[in-house]
Amino acid sequence: MNTVDPVTMWIIIVGLAVGSYALRFVFIGLVGDRQMPAWLLRHLRYTAVAILPALIAPLVVWPSATGGEADLPRMSAAAVAVTVGLVSKNVLAAIFSGAATLYGMLYLLG
Repeated sequence: MNTVDPVTMWIIIVGLAVGSYALRFVFIGLVGDRQMPAWLLRHLRYTAVAILPALIAPLVVWPSATGGEADLPRMSAAAVAVTVGLVSKNVLAAIFSGAATLYGMLYLLG
C-alpha cells in the first residue's frame, strides 16, 4: 500500500488552497469592479459548457469500473444524454435520461 508522508500531503493541500484563492482573487478582487472586454465575456460564457464534458468524457471512454475498457452501457448512456440534451435543451432531462439508461443497461446486462 502506498502511503504519503503527512508533511507532503499538507504542503499539497496548502498549495492547492493558495492557488485556488489566488485564481479567484484575480477575477473577484482585482477585476471584479471593472468592465471586462466583450471578447472575454463571450469566451467566459462557454467555460461551464466545456467543463462538464471534460469531467465526464474520461469516465465514459475509460471507466475505472471496467478496468479502463469502454463498454456498451456507458457509451449508450452518454449518447442518450447528449441526444436528450440537444433535443430538449433541458439539463436535468439529459442527466436523468443518461442515468436511467446506464443503470437500466447495467441491470439488463449484468
